[in-house]
Amino acid sequence: MLIIGPPGSGKGTQAERISERLGVAAISTGDIFRAHVKGGTPLGVEAMKYMDNGDFVPDTVTNEMVRNRLCQDDVGSGFLLDGYPRTSAQVDYLDGLLAAREQELGVVLQLTADDEELVRRLLFRAKEAGRSDDNETVIRHRLDLYHQQTEAVVARYAGRGILAQVDGIGGIDEVTDRILGALAKMLGVPVNGR
Repeated sequence: MLIIGPPGSGKGTQAERISERLGVAAISTGDIFRAHVKGGTPLGVEAMKYMDNGDFVPDTVTNEMVRNRLCQDDVGSGFLLDGYPRTSAQVDYLDGLLAAREQELGVVLQLTADDEELVRRLLFRAKEAGRSDDNETVIRHRLDLYHQQTEAVVARYAGRGILAQVDGIGGIDEVTDRILGALAKMLGVPVNGR
């Protein structure tokens, strides 16, 4: 399963909640990037050059990090990818990885939200968490990149009939309930009480 949405749409929060409910590993590419940066790995040093400007990390670096993570034992019974794929080339790469493991995506959740609300949320998060990659110029640049590149990814999954769009505005519990309802509808089975 994937969760896709613009920066600040609540993907990370919802990914953790959904992974707990479904008993699958939540894999955040942002967390993977930050772990590599903190560890000073060659992939982390390369990623940092792009992250500070709000740019997407190049596919070659991102793909390698995701491939390494998907080889770990905790993803054997399923996973929820947060923040990947973001480009059509990454969709192709992920398709190849999954085919090699004889797996396929079941659902792609897209959280939607108004850009101005996202800017407000991210500026608040930057202030609270002290994140250097969240200033208004960088935030707006990241949103522009999302609209330019990631929307093509969303269209590809919609074409496969596995996309569920969920409004990401509202309280955390309210959004979780919407996601669980969308999952139940897409999968045709109750999801934790639904």
